Amino acid sequence: MARVLLTGMSGAGKSTLLAAVARRGFTTVDTDYDGWELPGALWDEPRMSALLAEHATIAVSGTAQNQGRFHDRFEHVIYLLVPLETLLDRVRVRTNNPYGKTAEHQADITRYVAEVEPLIRRTATLELDGLLTISELADRVENCLRS
Repeated sequence: MARVLLTGMSGAGKSTLLAAVARRGFTTVDTDYDGWELPGALWDEPRMSALLAEHATIAVSGTAQNQGRFHDRFEHVIYLLVPLETLLDRVRVRTNNPYGKTAEHQADITRYVAEVEPLIRRTATLELDGLLTISELADRVENCLRS
């Protein structure tokens, strides 16, 4: 059994994929909600440390400036790769998260794809095409959780 981090840009489908994994019976945490992320786009490090110490099998989703501090505690760091235009289309129409609706947010996403995405991709242990169906992606994540 394994710990998996699902990461990627806003609009990549992390929350949707995590919900599909949860429906398959796995423990999951979406760090976009419930106070996991502190100001400055940082995870609450003591809380994340405790979570990972408590669970041998878990899927966590999110992207934070300090996520690299936890990579050694995940057996798999999965990057969901989605083209910029698709990311922007998705954040414009989603209803579960207000981030991405404004021109300023969309400019930030464009900048993050150029500047942050290469850094995260370099540290990922697996890259998945975020345009695959949720079922196909959930199958891949489930395989990682069972490894």
